[in-house]
Amino acid sequence: MTKLHPIVERVTARIIDKSQDSRRRYLELMDREAERFPGRGALSCSNLAHGFAAALEDKPAIASGRGPNLAIVTAYNDMLSAHQPYVRYPEAMKLYAREVGATAQVAGGVPAMCDGVTQGQDGMELSLFSRDAIAMGTAVAMSHAMFDGMALLGICDKIVPGLVIGALRFGHLPAVFVPSGPMPSGLANKDKQKVRQLYAEGKASRADLLASESASYHSPGTCTFYGTANSNQMMMEMMGLHVPGSAFVPPSTPLRSALTRAAVHRLARIGRESEDYRPMGRVVDEKAIVNACVGLLATGGSTNHAIHLPAMARAAGIKLDWQDLDELSAVVPLIARVYPNGAGDVNHFHAAGGMGFVVRELLDAGLAHADVLTVAAGGMRAYAEEPVLDGDALAWRPAPAQSGDDAMLRPVAQAFQPDGGMRLVKGNLGRGTFKTSAVDAQRWTIEAPARVFDNQEAVQAAFKAGELDRDVVVVVRFQGPRANGMPELHKLTPPLGVLQDKGFKVALVTDGRMSGASGKVPAAIHVTPEALSGGPLAMIQDGDVVRLCGHAGTLEVLADLSARSAAPPPPADMGTGRELFAVLRRHADSAELGGSAMLGEAGL
Repeated sequence: MTKLHPIVERVTARIIDKSQDSRRRYLELMDREAERFPGRGALSCSNLAHGFAAALEDKPAIASGRGPNLAIVTAYNDMLSAHQPYVRYPEAMKLYAREVGATAQVAGGVPAMCDGVTQGQDGMELSLFSRDAIAMGTAVAMSHAMFDGMALLGICDKIVPGLVIGALRFGHLPAVFVPSGPMPSGLANKDKQKVRQLYAEGKASRADLLASESASYHSPGTCTFYGTANSNQMMMEMMGLHVPGSAFVPPSTPLRSALTRAAVHRLARIGRESEDYRPMGRVVDEKAIVNACVGLLATGGSTNHAIHLPAMARAAGIKLDWQDLDELSAVVPLIARVYPNGAGDVNHFHAAGGMGFVVRELLDAGLAHADVLTVAAGGMRAYAEEPVLDGDALAWRPAPAQSGDDAMLRPVAQAFQPDGGMRLVKGNLGRGTFKTSAVDAQRWTIEAPARVFDNQEAVQAAFKAGELDRDVVVVVRFQGPRANGMPELHKLTPPLGVLQDKGFKVALVTDGRMSGASGKVPAAIHVTPEALSGGPLAMIQDGDVVRLCGHAGTLEVLADLSARSAAPPPPADMGTGRELFAVLRRHADSAELGGSAMLGEAGL
């Protein structure tokens, strides 16, 4: 058995230690919930009759308690390409359930917004808090006490974390995530990025840009770049919540259907009445959270998970912070380069060896925990295999011994870089996240005068006016959870990229978020405390020299802020439903805690 890396062991031990009380309370609650809700047979006849009134041919089985009844919680809509394939999943899953003496019902739907549609738009200010809404929607779906397991249908940015958080409050039940897979590769990412930059420079038309984007995002399935959505799928594998190898199999293929069928069959077999009970609350433990962190770092995943991972962990009574991520990042090597950190997309990654290759490498190097409970019978080692069809039968085989593309995927011994490239930067401006894996190492240290803005539109205006054609640290403040819901500031990437390509030293410092698709410009993001909560960003002024260093892990302004007053925040905007989220903004906690009002107010 491979010995665990001492830093991974130390960080895990620290998380276990600081989580002792909260984790104990969580597990005690799950034990009480299991006793209070032993199954739908405990419902009154009226309750139960309501629950199966529309179940058609499944009525007798549900009424008699014959076999487990599985909840389907779905984030289906047909505007979101990743979730459009889910339209027929429930009817297929009901058939699969009957094959093993179980039943399935759609317990509820949760919202699923697309950050790709709302990037740079007013709706993006609802994005982070949609995670809380999804968690609450999951709780509503599961509140009927009709179910013996949870099949969770979700893929994208806030949707998977929201489903995890909500489902963990029913952690006495088993849970399986059922993905749908990525769309086929479209326009090459380097060509798409080139057109975006030309458009930012005024050298390409809107028609050119739309044609390029449409050639990239072109069919049902997950967007193929390695942003938050695909990072979610990687993490569900690393946390043992998928049928092994499910993450990146394309939609509408026989193998995808076979994996969905296997997920339903497996969920039916790991309930509390079985001899192989695997409740979600026990699957998602401290080691599973560390494995998710390690997978994120090893594959160069989305910075959004510096917010989502602490939030998901809290829902299971586990305390994770950015110091934990930073220490893991120092020893977990980067073994995958997927766009925007490389040329190829997730389809190329999957073809090169994919998650099976990654899991095997991490386990063999002692960088991930093998001794964890997963939904799969073989534990974490089962995720070092890849699914195949042997005729009509689903089978698994060992992941490839060698990478199919060493520009995309490498073994630990030949990693792209020795660390995971997600650094904690801290200093007199607060604490933030710097995704160094996306940035050329010679740009990890930037020291330049600040130009301060209160929104990304003002940055774009200054760029178009030529006011940023110099060495500059662009500070965008009042973008945190309490200010405006912490929107992603993806609009900033093209203009700042243009400035960098002109030879200027450029960096971004913000209490907002950047997309999982953000790229090559050095950035300290998620800075906490945010400006609206008294953070130092509220006192910085144009011309102050700011220093960001990924090597030393520092974020500081070379000016005395002690005598300054905080800049007044801009008034809260209304419209696009933003006013309905005011209570969530008012009570949101820090980005490092997950940026959630719901978790904080619940005492979690």
